[in-house]
Amino acid sequence: MLYSHITPEQKRVALRSMLTPGAARQFPGAFNPLSARLIGEKGFDGVYISGAVLANDLGLPDIGLTTLTEVATRAGQIARMSDLPALVDADTGFGEPMNVARTIQELEHAGLAGCHIEDQFNPKRCGHLDGKNVVDLDTMVKRIAAAADARRDPNFVIMARTDVRAVEGLDSAINRAKALVDAGADAIFPEAMKDITEFEAVCNAVDVPVLANMTEFGKSALFTRQQLADVGVAMVIYPVTLLRSAMGEAERTLDAIAAHGTQESAVDSMLTRARLYELVDYEAYNRFDTGIFNFQVPDLDIDSNNANL
Repeated sequence: MLYSHITPEQKRVALRSMLTPGAARQFPGAFNPLSARLIGEKGFDGVYISGAVLANDLGLPDIGLTTLTEVATRAGQIARMSDLPALVDADTGFGEPMNVARTIQELEHAGLAGCHIEDQFNPKRCGHLDGKNVVDLDTMVKRIAAAADARRDPNFVIMARTDVRAVEGLDSAINRAKALVDAGADAIFPEAMKDITEFEAVCNAVDVPVLANMTEFGKSALFTRQQLADVGVAMVIYPVTLLRSAMGEAERTLDAIAAHGTQESAVDSMLTRARLYELVDYEAYNRFDTGIFNFQVPDLDIDSNNANL
């Protein structure tokens, strides 16, 4: 009932302990707090909160238009509904190194288990689009160093994402990943890898956990968990999968209403009322309400002296 009974500090410890090479821990992307609860119910390892999803949910493209306040607030709302650790996309850190430092502390305060900071220019582009630009290595090193220095909870995971593969090639991505580990990154997110051998090369090059982004319609094929585990990947994210699934079904339902004047043809594919109530734990709230507010007003023998009290 209400929020998770596991503290953010406990979730951070759990995230660190599970991120080991070859574990390929699966983190589906939540697009709202209720979907985070569903991810946990289905037995996944953690929750991912995509910057693209947060922007798209506001009706915006993923080009760095969201603010730190918007991201921290919504990510916190999602994270608190799940017992699982949540990793959030913090884009470029929302500014210069001092802004990055504040970003880390705001995300800690919001209850996240970790975040990743990327090396794109601001405004940024989706990681699997063409035409990206990346900052120089010194600038990115300063971002990660500022993040590591600002962290108050040593178990808060700071992950460095690099988009340089699409700009300068795999060797540059590996060299940058090594430098970012030296700067304080706890894990590496190499974006837009071309094939499974590139993931393997990054895993072999660094001594920290590596994340694989299995987003649909991107540069990378949709490898299985086992394929990624076999090459040493520690964590797998599916950032926009649930949002795309939900919006696809919503569009089909609206089309049915427009075409037939009723949603009847779509009802069989909907979450039932009973299932929705189960997911939000409606019965627990009912039990709590009954248990607390179970008193009865006693009969009072009011005499004339107390009639006006």
